[in-house]
Amino acid sequence: MAKISINMSTGSLQQEEMIVGIDLGTTNSLIAIIHPGTNQPTVLREFDNSRLVPSIVHFGPGGNMSVGEEARQYLVTEPQNTIFSVKRLMGKSYRDMEGVAPYFTYKVIDDGTDNLVKVEVNGKFYTPIELSSFILKALKARAEHILKTPVNKAVITVPAYFNDAQRQATRDAGRLAGLDVLRIVNEPTAASLAYGLGLRNDEEKVVAVYDLGGGTFDISILRIAGGVFEVLATNGDTYLGGDDFDRAIVRHWTAGAGWDDARISSDKSLAQQLRLAAEEAKKQLSVTDSYNTIIDGQELLITRAGFESLIRTLVERTIDSCRNALADAGLTKEEIAEVVMVGGSTRVPLVRASVADFFGRPVHTEVDPDEVVALGAAIQADVLAGRNKDLLLLDVTPLSLGIETMGGLMDVLIPRNAKIPTKAGRQYTTQKDGQSGMRISVYQGERDLVQDNRKLAEFSLTGIPAMPAGFPKVEVSFLINADGILLVQAKELRSGVQTSIEVKPQYGLTDNEVERMLLDSLEHAQSDMKLRALVEAQTEARVLLETTGTFITKNEAWLTPEEIQVTRSAMQDLEAKVAGTDKDAIQSAIEALNEISRPYAERLMDEAIGKAMKGKSI
Repeated sequence: MAKISINMSTGSLQQEEMIVGIDLGTTNSLIAIIHPGTNQPTVLREFDNSRLVPSIVHFGPGGNMSVGEEARQYLVTEPQNTIFSVKRLMGKSYRDMEGVAPYFTYKVIDDGTDNLVKVEVNGKFYTPIELSSFILKALKARAEHILKTPVNKAVITVPAYFNDAQRQATRDAGRLAGLDVLRIVNEPTAASLAYGLGLRNDEEKVVAVYDLGGGTFDISILRIAGGVFEVLATNGDTYLGGDDFDRAIVRHWTAGAGWDDARISSDKSLAQQLRLAAEEAKKQLSVTDSYNTIIDGQELLITRAGFESLIRTLVERTIDSCRNALADAGLTKEEIAEVVMVGGSTRVPLVRASVADFFGRPVHTEVDPDEVVALGAAIQADVLAGRNKDLLLLDVTPLSLGIETMGGLMDVLIPRNAKIPTKAGRQYTTQKDGQSGMRISVYQGERDLVQDNRKLAEFSLTGIPAMPAGFPKVEVSFLINADGILLVQAKELRSGVQTSIEVKPQYGLTDNEVERMLLDSLEHAQSDMKLRALVEAQTEARVLLETTGTFITKNEAWLTPEEIQVTRSAMQDLEAKVAGTDKDAIQSAIEALNEISRPYAERLMDEAIGKAMKGKSI
């Protein structure tokens, strides 16, 4: 068994470790290293020179799974079993996805709650974390095949606007793929590093990073000073990207061919053929003046001028975001020293021209826009490996810190390798009506169940006013100061009731104990995640059973005997499933109960609203 060698003053790995940089993208993912011969950041390429791995997962018969180019071919033939753009689902709840789920050709489970989304394929339920881990596992295998050496450590990039839940989800996906994720780095920071910005300690400037990928757009304004990157402002649209350029072309073609929306939405194969042809058209129109193809016996044509006319309003929306980001940062265009272009969609000539025109200066396009983030991640990995002394590496937390949640799960608030000083907070609520107190148990470690981690402290928040379950808002915040002292505070936001506790620095662990905990985390990642998924499903089921039972009792007079009987039967089935250990069976039973109760719950809601509005004019 290999030992993980850690520098406890920085939390970084020692020099002999191979650490890769990974750009886990919405459309494509790739992996980069610092080449040992040239000492330059290099994207790993297969023998056929391919470097991009499409962020696509396909589930075939008999549990066979494929990732990347192999999975891409099934987008047309098996759209319901082929998962793309999973990054858009990371850390998102069902409510976040409202109105967007129809964009996906696979089944995104929606029960209208704040639970995190799941994807159903062939009766099995997958979280975005699991789906992302399949992509990361494929990248890990690819790197090991090219480098002919084990790869276990990585730096992974995320958008600057990713929240704590999305960052933790990305960390979990890496761990599930067998990777020790040393740092989650903001994509604009990585892109800046790839252009050599921020490498000198005496450098001080403000840069703009314009990132237009396949599914997302964001603009980040960064201040670089003494090797430290500070995000001054970020703006953008998580549903604006090259995919929307493709859809504009598809709409242009379908209108010309006389195909209505009903046909496109019902014929998934035709929809995917059009999507892929539109993507090819977009790429060709960056270098040629026209593109034509034949689909379903219909000739489809588009010119560059026509394409630019179709996407002009979309590009203008990105410029509006640039304007808003500058306003949020309190800066003028003249104060921006450099503009870095990131993402494959920035190859579109209209995009480059529009951004250069807005900022009034030439934009950086020298580095391949598909590669620039991964190359920057490799540079950050080089810093963590202790080889690059030019960049400032601040003290970091050696292990993750979090609290115990329902089912004995560890909810991480401050992840391992977070820079010190740091703070983080998250809101929780009560499980029972009239609950007046909440126990806060603080843990340190990388495992999914608190029983496998180290307990640091425990205290109770009492005096919460009597309210229905789910109504109180308890914010738990962690603050680690420059001395490494952890302050944990719990506050009920509606009433102002609060309490706190202080935990001593370094938390009493030796280097060997930290190494052991990290190794345990990687060795048990698969079983931990399976157990976590089961506990989460059981917890979700118990909450649903309780709320459904309460709803029926309160509204029995308004329900038909048949509705009550069918619901109770579904509840009994769910109770039986919860007693077992089949996570997918529990999820299926949850979905079945939701399908049964949704129609009459909506009916009662409509009737209640109708009565409330009776006699009132709007």
